[in-house]
Amino acid sequence: MGNELALVMSQLEHTKRIDKKKLVEAIQAALSSAAKKIYGAGQEVDVEFDETNYEFKAFYLKEVVDTITDAGIQMTLAEARKHKADAQVGEVIRVRIPAELFGRIAAQTAKQVIVQRVQDAERQSVYDQFKEKEGDLITGSVLRYEGRNVIISLGDAEALMPAKEQVPRERYSTGERMKFLILEVRKTVKGPAIIVTRAHPNLVRKLFELEVPEIYEGNVKIESVAREPGARTKISVRSMGDDRIDAVGACVGVKGIRVQNIVDEIRGEKVDIVRWDQEPHAYLSNSLSPAKISRIVFHPEIPSAEVIVPNDQLSLAIGKKGQNARLAARLTGIKIDIKNEEQHAGEERARMDAHFQQVSQEVPSELADAKIAAPSSEAAAGLTEETRKDAPPDEIDEGAVKGEIPLAPELEKDTEGIPTIPPSPEVLQGTATDASAEEI
Repeated sequence: MGNELALVMSQLEHTKRIDKKKLVEAIQAALSSAAKKIYGAGQEVDVEFDETNYEFKAFYLKEVVDTITDAGIQMTLAEARKHKADAQVGEVIRVRIPAELFGRIAAQTAKQVIVQRVQDAERQSVYDQFKEKEGDLITGSVLRYEGRNVIISLGDAEALMPAKEQVPRERYSTGERMKFLILEVRKTVKGPAIIVTRAHPNLVRKLFELEVPEIYEGNVKIESVAREPGARTKISVRSMGDDRIDAVGACVGVKGIRVQNIVDEIRGEKVDIVRWDQEPHAYLSNSLSPAKISRIVFHPEIPSAEVIVPNDQLSLAIGKKGQNARLAARLTGIKIDIKNEEQHAGEERARMDAHFQQVSQEVPSELADAKIAAPSSEAAAGLTEETRKDAPPDEIDEGAVKGEIPLAPELEKDTEGIPTIPPSPEVLQGTATDASAEEI
């Protein structure tokens, strides 16, 4: 009996991954329940396990008294000394229950308790095993479809991949093996529920950690991952401590072998590896690759950025249905507005025109508020040539302010009515000099 029990317990321990201690507790609870079927629910029962002989021994407990008030838990001194010669009143006697007393009903009860306890222990073992792996990669095979959900075999347990965690363009065939990310493990009435995914961004992160030794060792760090499952993924990386390590080159691998292995695992999904930079302009420019960037205008208060690209790079920067811009925004955490140079120039002109129009409307009202009036003609009339130069603006001639040309003085006329033009001072001076020379 001992050898058979040892064999059964060893098989359960290895196949079901149930701890030996939990198995012993389950059998002890089963034998205790069966014994109470025989002696009554109020009877105290003690079950012990002999590890040397792999044998369970059941005992019922009774207190030694002079007068019995409850036969289920008490016995007389005379009866007690049949089991123990030196028994005394007040002592608790342990009496061995013969195995033959466990009849068919008791055996069936013990079996049910053992099966239930083993199932509970097995469920707890599966829960503990996969709860520790939450967020890690695991290899499984497609078992079957249940509606839109896919059931995955993980060997010791089955996992569920809901429709929202599936990649839209992937098709899963029965028996096909692939890698999954354990998204969540929770307890339910039917046992542990293991939820796996193929669409989560962390699947790509874990694949890079598995494929690139520098990431696993901590020399290269993945800063951020943005993914649209089945279409494209952007991942930003940087070197940690050692500047000699090229983070992007380490992820790509020799002849692109490392990144190609990851692309094959995610069924041809495109992967862009971006170099992380502490400077936001450089980081945002890298995240929008392969498009070329002319300049970036940041608005830190939002936060957002206005990205200006050459006219021929606009569609490349935005991407198919805005995919490249969306992934870059998720990767950097910055709201992005992409424009070409022609659009930006047109908006700048419109902004300047609006500004000048506003200023032109504000200036007259400001002059009116300051009560600045035009200079009077009386004030200007009393100014001499010398004082006119030093006169304040409000005493300047009104005609000069208006830009009018002053009238020339009226000339004298000869007998024939022809105006006589007086000689210039220079001519008069030259005539005087010639006359002096003749006199000499």
